[in-house]
Amino acid sequence: MMVWYWVIGILSFLLGVVAGFYLAVQYMKKQMANMQMSEAEIQAMARSMGRNLNKKQLAQITRQMKNVNEKNKQSLFKKKK
Repeated sequence: MMVWYWVIGILSFLLGVVAGFYLAVQYMKKQMANMQMSEAEIQAMARSMGRNLNKKQLAQITRQMKNVNEKNKQSLFKKKK
């Protein structure tokens, strides 16, 4: 009789771990798709890496990030076949 308590406890724990992992992955995908960086944040990140971006480079990076975010949003919400 005591064995069933252990079996149910272990199965519940494993189910919770699997469900928690799945929900965490879905949450992170959603957060990454909605991630936006301002030009000041991009400039600060570039400076921390030892680079100084001019306005043209900054505009190009901002445009690329926007395009990537749009593609991620579209692929995230597409139905999987």
